Amino acid sequence: MLPLLLASSSPYRRELLARLRQPFTWASPDLDERRLADEPATELVRRLARQKALALAASHPNYLIIGSDQVAVLGEQILGKPHTFERACEQLLECSGQQVTFLTGLALLNSATGHCQVDCVPFTVTLRELDRERVERYVTAEQPLDCAGSFKAEGLGVSLFKSTHGCDATSLIGLPLIRLVDMLHQEGVQIP
Repeated sequence: MLPLLLASSSPYRRELLARLRQPFTWASPDLDERRLADEPATELVRRLARQKALALAASHPNYLIIGSDQVAVLGEQILGKPHTFERACEQLLECSGQQVTFLTGLALLNSATGHCQVDCVPFTVTLRELDRERVERYVTAEQPLDCAGSFKAEGLGVSLFKSTHGCDATSLIGLPLIRLVDMLHQEGVQIP
């Protein structure tokens, strides 16, 4: 079996991948993650997941390289990482009572053969009605400044949700394990 490499510096993705109990290493790809003009959100995350895996292929021959990228979408608007307290509060208040879809792009590249599987896994959440005080308490407690849409679903972010809908809850955190297991199986990796 080829060794696994996670093309990400995200601690959330590393924690998720560790659930599969397969040894892996990780490295951070260096690439421009800006959206192309008129690029649909689904294509954006698929492209970036693939590019992240490809960015490490030359330095990691004979690996199975996992790339992933995620955006949150409110209507037609892509919600990126807020980076600041105020922007996180603004994003959450915009989403109050609304449905937000998290689109997670996933790529698995066999750097020995060049074979690359790519997919996009959606997961939708409906938010509770939120007021400024609740949002500020959440952002202060959770500090979701590096999370798409300002949601940290693996923590207190779940308290903001009224309901969820999707085939793989791990996609909400940024690495859809159910789909990844399917991809790994196609490369001959058996997960118990």
